[in-house]
Amino acid sequence: MAAPPTILVFDSGLGGLTVLREIVGARPDAHYVYVADDAFFPYGHHTEEQIIARVVPLVGELIAAHTPDLVVIACNTASTLVMSHLRSAYSVPFVGTVPAIKPACASSRTKRVSVLGTKGTVKREYTRKLIDDFAQGCEVTLVGSAELASLAERALNGFYVSDKDISAELTPCFVDHGNARTDTVVLACTHYPLLLDRLVKLAPWPVDWIDPAPAIARRVSDLLGGPGRESDTAGAEMVFTSKRPHTLSHALMPFFGGRVPA
Repeated sequence: MAAPPTILVFDSGLGGLTVLREIVGARPDAHYVYVADDAFFPYGHHTEEQIIARVVPLVGELIAAHTPDLVVIACNTASTLVMSHLRSAYSVPFVGTVPAIKPACASSRTKRVSVLGTKGTVKREYTRKLIDDFAQGCEVTLVGSAELASLAERALNGFYVSDKDISAELTPCFVDHGNARTDTVVLACTHYPLLLDRLVKLAPWPVDWIDPAPAIARRVSDLLGGPGRESDTAGAEMVFTSKRPHTLSHALMPFFGGRVPA
């Protein structure tokens, strides 16, 4: 039987676990290597040039170390900056993560959509071009959050995060024009679905939350071809670039499909 494919999933921190969860569901036959660049987290505190200079060679080192069949950049900030550089430098297939503006605008009934991302993602020309190309008559509100990714990291690590702190980041997404109000929010940072239950609870009115992870999983599966049988040898690894040992095995298992990451 052929060896299971190796999929490397890369993010600035733990947000990409929300993407990993969907990919594992689509491809339980694969071996997974999840890399959190916590030594450089959060990316929003660095310039575009610094992120490119950091991520491109780092991904090259990871490819050399783990020989993946496919690499997923499970980070909006990194994807909007480095995908062309990565594809030029390395022959392995890459799948990126970009704000799901096209499906959000296509499905909005009120034509009022908000994009909730990091400050870097919402100010990027790439994001504005997505709006120009795919708004389809929608009014799109860009909301740059300074803290929500860090709050999601804290919550997953078991620390207390208050409703007040989450609401402060979330409230600008909800725009009420009287005759029409926001009905769709794009989660343009992979960390944010970690807090989805809290976001739903704290929202001033119900909206559709658009998470790109299912579409990413479909793309990964398409690129790899038909899945093989799930193999006992298809395990999982968790890597922190800070070299710190992870102590999150119980919390991480649901994202790895029940496997305990090494």
